[in-house]
Amino acid sequence: MNFLKWPLTTLLLFVAVNTMMFNRVEAQSFVEGVDYVQIRGIPEAKSPIVREFFSYNCGHCYRQDSLFEKTVELLGDKVEFSRTPIGAGRPSWILSQEAYYLAQKFKLTPQVHGNIFKRIHEKEGAFTRPEQLRDYFVQQGVSADKVEKAMSSADASLALSNYDTQAQLAGIRGVPSLLVNGRYLIKSKHRTAEELAELVSYLSSLEDKE
Repeated sequence: MNFLKWPLTTLLLFVAVNTMMFNRVEAQSFVEGVDYVQIRGIPEAKSPIVREFFSYNCGHCYRQDSLFEKTVELLGDKVEFSRTPIGAGRPSWILSQEAYYLAQKFKLTPQVHGNIFKRIHEKEGAFTRPEQLRDYFVQQGVSADKVEKAMSSADASLALSNYDTQAQLAGIRGVPSLLVNGRYLIKSKHRTAEELAELVSYLSSLEDKE
């Protein structure tokens, strides 16, 4: 096909139509109800953002953690990433919520996040007593007094309450779950990190549907 013989207006129209067709194909590559569902939503301080609902006690969360880490790397600075630990009313899961709170409180999350998963699933099992949680963070270099004070603080109670509220508002029924912009819940299915990053990018760019 010789584009050089086309009039300029015809060529521009051809490019415009093909661009529209390409964008339509891209938009149709993810389907509401199949790849994601829209929920009533939770308020997010920042946007675009993807939030992972998880538990250190969840074996599937442990196995998926490296996938999510790679997805976050692929997204780079385009999308904020945050986590919400789930308690589900189970004592050991609530202690894992506290573990995440303490990691955030003492700015140790990059250091301990993967190690807490390994501790639970490869070594000593779940935290079952507050003393175990205290001792774990003492091993990370935090004084026992500071850990105990943080665990019994009003801030800790508020943080755990906020975690539970976020999970309830998002309608989380299982973990791990990913929520984009507080509005779009990704439906669980096997994806590569590249596919997941593409879906997150797509959802993060959607305008709110009222």
